[in-house]
Amino acid sequence: MMDFSIPLVAATFFAAGLVKGVTGMGLPTVAMGILGALISPLAAASLLLVPSFVTNVWQLWAGLNPGPLVRRLWPMMLAVAAGTIVGSPLLAGGDTRITTGALGAALMAYSLYTLFARQVRISGRLELRLSPVIGAVTGLIAGGTGVFVIPAVPYLQALGLNKDDLVQALGLSFTVSTIALGAGLAGHGALQLDNLALSALAVMPALCGMWAGQILRKRISPPAFRRWFLVALLFLGAEMALRAML
Repeated sequence: MMDFSIPLVAATFFAAGLVKGVTGMGLPTVAMGILGALISPLAAASLLLVPSFVTNVWQLWAGLNPGPLVRRLWPMMLAVAAGTIVGSPLLAGGDTRITTGALGAALMAYSLYTLFARQVRISGRLELRLSPVIGAVTGLIAGGTGVFVIPAVPYLQALGLNKDDLVQALGLSFTVSTIALGAGLAGHGALQLDNLALSALAVMPALCGMWAGQILRKRISPPAFRRWFLVALLFLGAEMALRAML
């Protein structure tokens, strides 16, 4: 298994890092989408933990001091952590049919929303009420599927943050989700040492992919790249959802 897994994981995380390098996000989503179509979502989520943590901590601390964002978003982050831990039994349970279908549905929802939804703005008063709700829903989906983006990404984009703050806010949300997912899976005895070792090996191809993506970003249109990436993700999610139903 290791002989097969190492090149598969390396190629997957290089591709996921490439997408993140071009678009600024997408590493966990791409990795879960590709690996979840080939192996169980539980195994895919275990492989995701270390490269996701490393790349998102780097994203969080690459800019200014994240302290003001942490103080602003802590209710959402607390709810993300709690929701992820509560939702993790679904992924840890190992029912491949249910988790594959749920992962496919999450990928489809993210792709469709990002492709077709209009950008909205959320007022400061509404933010106080919505942040814990959005965090909890994001956590439940992350805990059950390993996908951290819905509805956290559209919500954070709707807060009117400047570009640097948005990048840091996404890094913060993904970091909290990754830590909580690892804790939830470990609490249910679903983490295996060989998967964690392979996950650590995936850090280097993920970073190489990010570096290549940042170079590629200067030579192509990031919006066009992102659009085709989302279309591919949509079809991948649809295939997984249909496979779980048959």
